[in-house]
Amino acid sequence: MASAAEQMASNLSLANFAKATDLKKRLWFTLGALIVFRLLSFVPLPGIDPRTLASLMDTTKGGVLDFFNTFSGGSLQRMSIIALGVMPYITASIVVQLATSMSPSLAALKKEGETGRKKINQYTRYGTVLLCAIQGYMMAMGLEHPGKNASPVIDPGLMFRITTVVTLVGGTMFLMWLGEQITTRGIGNGVSLIIMAGIVAQLPATLAQMFEGGRTGSLSPLIIIGVIVACGGLILGICFMELAQRRVLIQYPKRQTARGQMQAERSHLPLKVNTAGVIPPIFASSLLLMPLTIAQFAGNRIPGESKWGDFIITVTTALQHGSPLYMFLYAAGIIFFCFFYTAVVFNPEETAENLKRYGGFIPGIRPGKRTEEYLDYVLTRVTVIGAAYLTIICLVPEYAIAQMGLSFRLGGTSLLIVVNVTMDTVTQIQSHLIAHQYGDLIKKAKLKGAGRR
Repeated sequence: MASAAEQMASNLSLANFAKATDLKKRLWFTLGALIVFRLLSFVPLPGIDPRTLASLMDTTKGGVLDFFNTFSGGSLQRMSIIALGVMPYITASIVVQLATSMSPSLAALKKEGETGRKKINQYTRYGTVLLCAIQGYMMAMGLEHPGKNASPVIDPGLMFRITTVVTLVGGTMFLMWLGEQITTRGIGNGVSLIIMAGIVAQLPATLAQMFEGGRTGSLSPLIIIGVIVACGGLILGICFMELAQRRVLIQYPKRQTARGQMQAERSHLPLKVNTAGVIPPIFASSLLLMPLTIAQFAGNRIPGESKWGDFIITVTTALQHGSPLYMFLYAAGIIFFCFFYTAVVFNPEETAENLKRYGGFIPGIRPGKRTEEYLDYVLTRVTVIGAAYLTIICLVPEYAIAQMGLSFRLGGTSLLIVVNVTMDTVTQIQSHLIAHQYGDLIKKAKLKGAGRR
C-alpha cells in the first residue's frame, strides 16, 4: 500500500506551481544561473584569433579534447574563459576525499561537523586553484606551439601565459561558486546541473551531425535508427536501475496504542542499487581527462623525434577515447569510486548504532555488531550490482560508437548524467510541492480548529 506521501505525490499537478512561490523563485534562480553559464562559454580568452583557433580545433577532432569538449558544453572548442569547466574542482574533490579516508587528522576534521566541513571545502578550493593553474599553463603552451599547425595566439609570450592562467582559474572558480549558489538557493545539485547543461547544449549539434551523415550517405539509416533505439533503451534502463533498491526489514518493539493494544511497528531501510549515483563515472572520467588533456597539449609542442615527445604521443594514442586501455582504466575507475563513494555515503556501523539506540532490529539478526556485519554484507552485494550496471551503461555504448567510427558523443556516460540529474531535480521539485501542500493542509486544519472554538 502506498504511503500518504506517495499518494500526495501522485496527486500533484502543475496548478500547484502557481501557489508555490518559494519553488518558483528557486526554479527561476537555477534557470538564470544556467543561462549565465552558457553565456560565459561564448566569451573567448584574450589574445586568441578565432579563425586560426577554429582550424586548429578541426584538426584535433575525434580525440580526447573532443570528449572533454562535450562535458564543457563547447567551451573548450571556443577556448572560452571557462574552457576548463568544473572538472578541476571535481578532481580536487576526489583527491581531498581520498586523503580524508586515509589521513586520521582529516578524518577527525570531517567529524567536527560544520566547522570541519568548511575546512575541507577550503582545502578543496586550494586544490582546484592549483590544478587550474597547471592545466591553464599547459593549455597556454599548447596554444603557443601547436606543432605543425598555425598558432592561434596573437602575441605569444609570458604575458599571454599569465593572462591565460589567471583567466582560466577565475572562470573555474566562478563556476564552482555558481554551482554552490544553485545548490543553496536553487533546485538540484549545482555542479551536476552545470555538467548536464553542457552536455545538453551539445545535443542539437550532435543530432544535426548524425542526421547530416544520414543525408550525405556516410551513415546508413539502419545505424541512425539503431542509435535512437539504443538511446531510448538506455534511458529506460537507467530510470529502472536508479529507482531499484533493496529493502531491509526493520522491526521495533511492541508499543501500546491509544486503545490499549500492543502493536509492533515495522519499517524498511532502503538500500539503493546505485547509491553513488553519477559520481563514479564523473570522477573516473575527470581523472582520465586531466592527464590526457595535459599530454595532448604537451605532445603538440614537443617534437616527435625526441624520446620524451615519442613517449607523450604513445601514451596519448594508447589512452585515446575508445581504446582498450582507456576502457579498462575507465571501468576500473568506475568500480573503485562506486565502492568508495558508497562507503562514504552509507556507514553500516553508524546505522546499526542508531537502530540499537531506538530499539530497532533486523529480524533474525542481533543488534549491534551482527547488524553492522549484515548491513555491510547486503550493501556490498548490492553495490556489486550497481557497479556492474554503471560499467555496462558507460562502456558498452562508448565501445560500440568507437567500433562503428561514429563521432556521436552522447554516449552512455552522458545519458547517465543527464537522466540521473534530471530525476534528482524532479524529485526535489516534488519534495518542495509536497512540503507546500502539507503546509496548506496544516493551515486549513488550524482554521477549522479556530472556527470550532
